[in-house]
Amino acid sequence: MSETSPAWQARLLLRAARSASLASSADGQPFASLVTPATTGDLGLLLLLSDLSEHTRHLRADPRCALLACGAAEEANPQTAPRVTVTGVAERVADPALKARYLAVHPYAALYADFGDFAIWRVRPMGGLLVGGFARATRLRGSELAPDPAAVAAIEAAASSIMGHCNDDHADALAAIAGAAGPWRMVGVDVDGCDLSDGEVSRRIAWPAPVADPSGVRAALVGLTRAARAGASGGRG
Repeated sequence: MSETSPAWQARLLLRAARSASLASSADGQPFASLVTPATTGDLGLLLLLSDLSEHTRHLRADPRCALLACGAAEEANPQTAPRVTVTGVAERVADPALKARYLAVHPYAALYADFGDFAIWRVRPMGGLLVGGFARATRLRGSELAPDPAAVAAIEAAASSIMGHCNDDHADALAAIAGAAGPWRMVGVDVDGCDLSDGEVSRRIAWPAPVADPSGVRAALVGLTRAARAGASGGRG
């Protein structure tokens, strides 16, 4: 996959989204609500939903749904913002690892994530529409959106080691990449980038291009660190 491909752009938008619009169906009537997604390594979309919410009741009756994630507009016209809509089927999942993944990206949600009415739901993208800006739209199949399974498996197998090494030995590099004083910790890593957190908020850091294995992660981190430090030195000059 080219790093400039529509599928890559769509994945970056989905992985960076800290909020999104969820469209569900209420007895055939469309219904939109605000949600806060996180992603798994294979681009599953994770949502923390309350059983008391309207959209959760809708998903129980009809799990078909869509999510809209938006980037920043380039001009005053909001329609210049890149955005992606993905369609899929939502399922409630009772997997502690997925809950931990969600809370790594949304640490504030730990305040209520263990309430009895809250649960993690996962949406697997079945297709999507990327709008790269005003009048620039590309339809994408689910297979086009999905990252390479072999790369996903390789990085997931090494994720704990990668994060531990970076957090224990390279906190200064993470702060440089984050562009703000920390302490920053790497709380997630995948083929498209990594997530850094200071314990209150998280920041998504995209790789310059998709990576295929742990050595690709290392190369991407080295490049981002050098670029961040060079930029900081230039700013002081």
